[in-house]
Parts: sequence; structure tokens; C-alpha cells
Amino acid sequence: MDSVGTNRTPLRSAAAAAPATRSSALPWPHCHPAVGNRLAATKLGIAARCGGAGGYFGKVQRFDAARSTTARAQSGKAARSVIREMGHTASDSEMPLKYSSGKAFPLGVSQVDGGLNFAIFSQHASSVTLCLKLPERGTQDDEEIVEFALDRQKNKTGDIWHVSVEGLPASGVLYGYRINGPQGWQQGHRFDDSVILLDPYAKLVSGRKYFGVDKEESSQFFGTYDFDSSPFDWGDDYRLPNLPESDLVIYEMNVRAFTADESSGLGPAVRGSYLGLIDKIPHLLELGVNAVELLPVFEFDELEFKRFPNPRDHMVNTWGYSTINFFAPMSRYASAGGGPVAASKELKKMVKALHNAGIEVILDVVYNHTNEADDANPYMTSFRGIDNKVYYMLDLNNNPQLLNFSGCGNTLNCNHPVVKELVLDSLRHWVKEYHIDGFRFDLASVLCRGPDGSPLDAPPLIKEIAKDSVLSRCKIIAEPWDCGGLYLVGRFPNWDRWAEWNGQYRDDIRRFIKGDPGLKGVFATRVSGSADLYQVNNRKPYDSINFIIAHDGFTLCDLVSYNSKHNDANGECGRDGCNDNYSWNCGVEGETNDLIVRRLRSRQMKNFHVALMISQGTPMMLMGDEYGHTRYGNNNSYGHDTHINNFQWGQVT
Repeated sequence: MDSVGTNRTPLRSAAAAAPATRSSALPWPHCHPAVGNRLAATKLGIAARCGGAGGYFGKVQRFDAARSTTARAQSGKAARSVIREMGHTASDSEMPLKYSSGKAFPLGVSQVDGGLNFAIFSQHASSVTLCLKLPERGTQDDEEIVEFALDRQKNKTGDIWHVSVEGLPASGVLYGYRINGPQGWQQGHRFDDSVILLDPYAKLVSGRKYFGVDKEESSQFFGTYDFDSSPFDWGDDYRLPNLPESDLVIYEMNVRAFTADESSGLGPAVRGSYLGLIDKIPHLLELGVNAVELLPVFEFDELEFKRFPNPRDHMVNTWGYSTINFFAPMSRYASAGGGPVAASKELKKMVKALHNAGIEVILDVVYNHTNEADDANPYMTSFRGIDNKVYYMLDLNNNPQLLNFSGCGNTLNCNHPVVKELVLDSLRHWVKEYHIDGFRFDLASVLCRGPDGSPLDAPPLIKEIAKDSVLSRCKIIAEPWDCGGLYLVGRFPNWDRWAEWNGQYRDDIRRFIKGDPGLKGVFATRVSGSADLYQVNNRKPYDSINFIIAHDGFTLCDLVSYNSKHNDANGECGRDGCNDNYSWNCGVEGETNDLIVRRLRSRQMKNFHVALMISQGTPMMLMGDEYGHTRYGNNNSYGHDTHINNFQWGQVT
């Protein structure tokens, strides 16, 4: 996830943590409160601030306020002009749209004879309206939204609502849905047909054009499609690297932060983009890494903290652990504000270039929660308004509140049959369409829970990922813990396929090298492959992903420069991020000109890196540690689109 505070291996002492005292009514940051805060709410993992005084009526009032919040986010061009259609168009001069019943599968948008088919799942909906944004029906600044109400008798098969539309262009159309249903909060529903919702199966998402620019009028996200473009040319001599797991050397990195800084030497239009990364492949080859693990590249809203005034509204979510859609690439990683179609093509170009250099591409994927936050400050964009009771884990015995095992206010109901198939379809899509080589699953222990949050011995989703034929060539890596205390390092259900981020390795190596006593035997065990954790069944040493540093927590430089976190810039009064970093500042806190201290720090960094590289298992290093990148003691820098996170090319020697 996005910080040691939420994502870090839960420490044994955390079980006795005091209840949360979080006082702000903010959407949960992607991890953030210290371990004590994040595990507290209840043993069931109920989202903080979802309960309390007020009962059902208090919840209704908050829901009404949430509706207006979402409506404000959708205001502007998205809702200026609406035409409701019942099989005909508003003007005879325009190409008429013809509607027919359509078909239930595949979900999303697909081409059919004579038109395009739209299909969406909602078990509990009472009405579904397809919304089409057609540029040719208005000026660029005043595009009309055409709405067609689906008929329950003609346009519904089982729990799938569907319609075929003839007369639409093969690209350039934006679409979404208005969905209504039971209004009973106490039943777990959150329907609100005033909001246009994003299709969970949209393969492309259109929103703002430029990363972090909040001057664009609309923050509305629509699904879109492109059936006009020719298939991507991977090349006649193109080959997948197909590297053995035993040979991997992983480099964890952020696509945007890798080249966003001016020191990258790239033009402004290319900095922070998929194409920008291509330019720096020679650096990766010089390092000797053969796999990149990319922080989330699924579509996310980097401006989610700016929806309303709050102590974190100065920040931009640059790490991306707040997924809007599980099929679409991050559109604002396209160069020059190119949009979703360009983003898709440029991501493929990046993957192709990395593969041609012999480097595999592993995606950090977030299937444990979505961007839609909690019930106190919801951000309704898709799943919540389509079928909250299906897509999210709820405590149905407690006026139903969202269960919060992610630390971010909601938890995706991954082992529900519909949600499970969504996750599998998403993974297959990334493998088949983008040639992705593997996945690292954020807070993967969430994927081991049933609909009521109870841990499962044989989680259906975990098993099916391990057994799926399309995913059979992929590396699959678990972050084997969650924010509800389900710590599964060495015990993650694996079917001899799943590797794990070895959080125990990180902690023990840090403690030994900083000088904690009594750890020689433990150090030897970790360096020799953590047999106490992985010598079971047919598991191998390379199933242990060894790391000392990851994106969340201290950088390698900060690990030897700070005894304590310095997170004041995050707007949470230092409450976020983990307090237990097993770090040593070598005698001075923070930056110093003392040559003796600086030499000691340099030696310690080398000690850490040598230990990592000689250990049995799969090594993973963090972007920037090769030159000693500092975040100035911030161990939870998820919200800083600045030099704090951005790779400083001027320091590379």
C-alpha cells in the first residue's frame, strides 16, 4: 500500500494498541494512521467514524451530505445538457441511435453486428440508465449527454443489464450509468441515481488530461472505448523475457516520479509519462535489474484529497493506491495530456521497450479497496452506487457499516463470485492486452477473507489466481498482511505458486545491521533463505521477496539518517506512518555536514545492500536508493508530487 503506517507488517505489539483517536472527518488516506490507530476501530475492522452517535438517521444525514459532495464533483460540463431518449434522437439532422435488447456478455462495451453492446452487473438495482456523452451533438464546451432507460423486461438477463446501440462512433464516445435501487441504508444499499457512475469493466477511462492540475473544470470520470485503432504492433521479433523466478532482481519504482523532475533532462510533455520511462531504460540496465515493479498504474484520482477543505488538501496522491477502475491504465501518465487512448498505446510501447531490453514488468495491484472511501466521507464514482452490498464487505449486523481491513475506509468483497470474476478478468486483461509479466498484490491478506471478513483457509480467489491458465506464466507476489491484523508471512495460502514480500526479513536485517544484540542466528536464517518460513511443501527460497526498503517507509538513506519519522508535511500532525522503523541515525538526526557521520552512513547503506544481494531469495530494491535519495525523514510520502518522491537524476553518478 502507500505507507508503512498502513501497509507495514503488523508488529506483534499492535494487537494491544489503544482505540483510534482519529478526530478528522477525512477520507482515509491510503494508509496513514500509525499501527495503533489503523488496527483499532474494532476487532471486526469496522471503518472508523462509520458508527457512533446518531444511529440510522445520523447515517442518512451523512449520506445526503455525501450525495451533494459527489454532485459537486460531477458539476460543470458533465451535466449541462441532457437528452432522454426512448429509441429516437432529438434531431432529425443527426444520425439516429437505435436501441435493442443487447446481450449479457461480455460485460463492458463490445462490438456486435450493427452496433455496440453495453452490459453491466447490478443484482439489487431497480433501474439502470445508460448515459452517452456525444461530442458531435454539441460544441466542445457544451457536450450533450444522451440518456436511455433500460427496460427490465427487454434489457435484463439475470443480474446483468444490457443494451445494444446502433449509430454510435467506434471511438470517442464517453459513457456511464445512472443506477437506482432500494434506499435502505440499514440494508447495505447506497444507490443514488443523481450520480453518473463509471462502468467497472470500462477498458479506458476519460477524466482530466494532466496530472495534478486542478484547474480543469470537471472531475467526472467516464468510461470510453476505441474500436477504430489498429491492434498494437508488438513486432515480428518480439519475445517475452520469461525469466526464471530464481533469477529476478526487482526494482520497485513509480512511473511518474522516475522522470517527473527537470533533472531527468526530458521535455515537459514527456516527463512523468510512460514514454519518459523508456528513455531511462539504459539506467536500469546499468544497475543490473531485470524486473521493474511499478507502483499502481490503474486509473486513480490523484486529486481526491482536494474534494473539500481538509488538512490534507494541499497534497496530491502520487503513489496511486486508490483505484477507480481495474482495467484502464492511468490516463494522466500519457505524454502531453494525450488522454486514455494515448495512455494505452504508450503503456504498451513502454512494456515492449522494457521487454526488448530483457526487463520484466510487474504491476503493484490494489484489489483490497477502492477510491470510494468510507461512509462518513464517501466518494461515489462506481462500485458503491452500482451495488454496494455486493462489491464491499459489510457488517450487516451493525446497521450495515463498511468493514475496513484496508485502512482506507472500505474493503472489496473479493471472494464474492461476481467480484472474484471481476478481479480475474482484470488480471487476464492486463496479461493479454498489455503483456504484463506479474503482479504484486497490495494487502493480499484481504483477498483471504470471506464476505463477512472472516479469514478463509482456502480462499477461492487466491486459488483461482494460482491455477488460472492465462496467469500461469506470471509471477504472483503477495503482501501477506492487512490492516485487520491478518499476518500471513510464511503462511500465505500459496498452492506452491505465490511468492511473498518477506516483512520478517526486512525487520530482522534492519535490526541486526543497526546493532541490536542477540540477532546473529536470526540474521543467518534470513540471509540463507528464511527456511523457517518457506521450507514447506514445494516452496523455494525465491518465494521470499527479500527487501529492506520499499516505497512505504524510510528510504535507504533515511534509514541511516533518522531515528524518528518526520511527517509534519502530511497534514496529520505526525500521526501517520509507522513509529517502529528499526532505524539508526548514526549519531545525528537528519542532514549533516559531519564527515565522520556521513562516512558511517555510507558504510551502513553499503552493508544493507550487500546483505540484500547475498541473501538467498529474490532481492528487491527501491528506486533512488542507488544514489541515496532522501525524503527528509518522511516515512509516508504518498501525497507529495515533488522532489520528496521524484528521482533526482543530478545525483546519479
